[in-house]
Amino acid sequence: MELTSAPLHNAQVSWSGLLLTVFLLTCWNSPTTAKVTVEAVPPHVAEGQNVLLLVHNLPAEVRAFYWYKGETVVDSNEIARFLISSSTNKTGPAYSGREMIYPNGSLLFQNVTQNDTGVYMLNMIMENFDYESASVQFRVHPPLPKPNITTNNSNPMEGDDSVALMCEPKTQNTTYLWRINGQSLSEDDRLKQSEGNRTLTLLSVLRTDIGPYVCQTRNQVSTSQSDPFTLNITYGPDAPIISPSNIYFHSRTNLSLSCHTDSNPPAQYSWFVNGDLQSSSQELFIPNINTNNSGSYTCLVYNSVTGLNKNTIKNITVLEPVTLPFIQVINTTFKELDSVFMTCYSNNTGISISWLFNGQSLRITDRMKLSQNNSTLTIDPVRREDSGDYQCEVSNPVSSKKSDPIQLNIIRELTSVISQSTNPQPPTTIWAPLTTLLLRWMKWHIPSW
Repeated sequence: MELTSAPLHNAQVSWSGLLLTVFLLTCWNSPTTAKVTVEAVPPHVAEGQNVLLLVHNLPAEVRAFYWYKGETVVDSNEIARFLISSSTNKTGPAYSGREMIYPNGSLLFQNVTQNDTGVYMLNMIMENFDYESASVQFRVHPPLPKPNITTNNSNPMEGDDSVALMCEPKTQNTTYLWRINGQSLSEDDRLKQSEGNRTLTLLSVLRTDIGPYVCQTRNQVSTSQSDPFTLNITYGPDAPIISPSNIYFHSRTNLSLSCHTDSNPPAQYSWFVNGDLQSSSQELFIPNINTNNSGSYTCLVYNSVTGLNKNTIKNITVLEPVTLPFIQVINTTFKELDSVFMTCYSNNTGISISWLFNGQSLRITDRMKLSQNNSTLTIDPVRREDSGDYQCEVSNPVSSKKSDPIQLNIIRELTSVISQSTNPQPPTTIWAPLTTLLLRWMKWHIPSW
């Protein structure tokens, strides 16, 4: 069949094919004395791709090209021929409809199959009718099947079991690569690869080895990747955590406790109060608690697969709110340099006592002293700057109360001058009680006029 153009069929050609054609037509090999060679581009190709048999060092005196499939030049193996003088070509018995021949002798295979694998011969007729030949071969590889990951232990136990992951199927001339959590394998004494990296073994698995794992396969022409694979690692339970962390609770409120542990499969929960089973759930709720609800609260967790259990104990104290305290003092007016004793009284036990002065926390000076439990405040000697409002505050871990304020009034000492002379003497200090006694004595011992 005679054709009027270089392409051997009328199938639609891709843009890349057209660009390649233009390149080949514009890059006609210049005359050379070097030996003609043919290069397969690429020599290894995936099924369904294209291969170009590219001619190098084409001599100027070529009259015609003949392409054959196989190493034997026989008519039945002829794919196509190209006559340079008339720029015409003709297909042969081995033509499949997927080949295109170019004016420089190169041959393009489109959509190759595994049957295209093999040797191809280029026969050239020179102007003196001599023959010159060159051969080339390429290999068509089947597309890699999508791999999948299998394991010898679908439910390994943390710390006890090792797991082997296999990348299936096993194919020839294939490279196997593993990725964990999207990252390449790092150096780890617990990770071992074997069978050409097709098998990945995890020694003494940990809960962090869950994955996901991906197996990637590669050969010279293609790559393929498995779906992510996740391990179901059984572990735990860890020691449970009880929330909230408080150990003191206000009476006449609701007690709500929650217990949590890390475990796979999820743990079973039990609550014990003072050794008695109270609940078989993760939450414990007791309404309107009182001091009788004080005691030992235990959360027990159990993993039915690992057979392990753990518990945490919280000792809880339920307290009544404190009552209003009061301050007792012998007097509220004192003279400077006197000693003052104030005592804070409360009906509650297990409390803390603190003192306030004019609404602020009392700053203890070197003239002040607190008793061992802070209930008594001593100021010795007292000074005028100590005048003001005093309060005591009692508190327990769930409440606090302040006493009514006691106002202390600190007055100055009384002074008078007994006599004056040409030699002044320092004034004599007379305390108010002494003055009173002196007046009484004069009333009874000095006759009235």
